[in-house]
Amino acid sequence: MKNDALHIASLLVHCRPELIAAVKQNLALLPGLELHQESAAGKVVVVLEAEHESQILTTIDQIQQLPGVLNAALIYHELLSLEGEA
Repeated sequence: MKNDALHIASLLVHCRPELIAAVKQNLALLPGLELHQESAAGKVVVVLEAEHESQILTTIDQIQQLPGVLNAALIYHELLSLEGEA
């Protein structure tokens, strides 16, 4: 069955500043994830796209288990309906 929705989520990932390069490399390996802004304090803004909310939750869990990550906080979540779009 085709899913006619898209979940978009924005996260703030806080990591150890000295490990930010390694964390970003690991984040880039996760499906549906885009890296956006970062700060020297070890904070990275990422956006996730997924067909199911459970995929977002699973990815957040994966991010929190990455070496050097202190926390991953959900900042924004939107459910877009793709019905009727051409």
